[in-house]
Amino acid sequence: MKWRMALLCVFLFGAVVGLQALHEQRGGPLVRPVSNLLYVRSPEVMSRMALSYDALLADLYWIRAVQHYGGTRLSVEPDRQYDLLYPLLDLTTSLDPRFNVAYLFGSIFLSEMPPGGPGRPDLAIALLEKGLRAQPARWEFAQAIGFVQYWWRQDYQQAALWFRRASELPQAPDWMAPLAATTLAQGGNRQSSRLLWLHIARTAEVDWYRNEARRRLQQLDAMDQLDLLQRAVDAFRGRQGMAPSSWADLREAGYLRGTPADPTGTPYRLQSGAVMLDPRSRLNPLPVEPPRLR
Repeated sequence: MKWRMALLCVFLFGAVVGLQALHEQRGGPLVRPVSNLLYVRSPEVMSRMALSYDALLADLYWIRAVQHYGGTRLSVEPDRQYDLLYPLLDLTTSLDPRFNVAYLFGSIFLSEMPPGGPGRPDLAIALLEKGLRAQPARWEFAQAIGFVQYWWRQDYQQAALWFRRASELPQAPDWMAPLAATTLAQGGNRQSSRLLWLHIARTAEVDWYRNEARRRLQQLDAMDQLDLLQRAVDAFRGRQGMAPSSWADLREAGYLRGTPADPTGTPYRLQSGAVMLDPRSRLNPLPVEPPRLR
């Protein structure tokens, strides 16, 4: 009798997930819903329904979270909604509290500013704190909280505190303590940002995270290049009394030797005296710096 009940529960759960996915894919049978729908949002209820299939269901919900994030990010809709992202991540990590990838990648997904993400660093921190409660010795979660505070909230004091807390946990790398000191002293400048991403690029265990770190380093390089190019444009305008109309004007005046391109090889644009990334560059959008550091 027990195995029949278990089989029935699994069948019903599969039907609910299938109907929910179909509903989200088609947008409803007659009208488009105002927001996405998740039939089961309570981790406690889902844990009871999961029986002994917690890990399997955690994998399924993680896949759904990635699909939801990726599909929404690639959507052409002007008003993109990531409203299912945190509930799906919450369910994933409640079903499997040691699902480390879901905590780390989920925090990146949640922090990303619109339109690339929901712009919810607060939920990213909540997810990582949940991971620390489940695994108090996991230094990566404390470091990730410091990262969110640093990169997305630009709260360098909190970032330094979390980096220091991470450095005090078992198996933390040697560079964590110096990073905390650097962040507290120089937080927000490009050099400290570059140091942070360089450490991630060298130590991340997942290819996607390493590649993202390299892209962020390229963004910082592009920002340095844009500053230099803008100074050349301003110098030209100061001498000629007008802004250059093209890169050829700057080459002829001796300010450049060729057509400048960003670290991905995409040429920069010069428009009305302003230097900027080409909209097609994969480095878009560049991070916003605090006003005092611009």
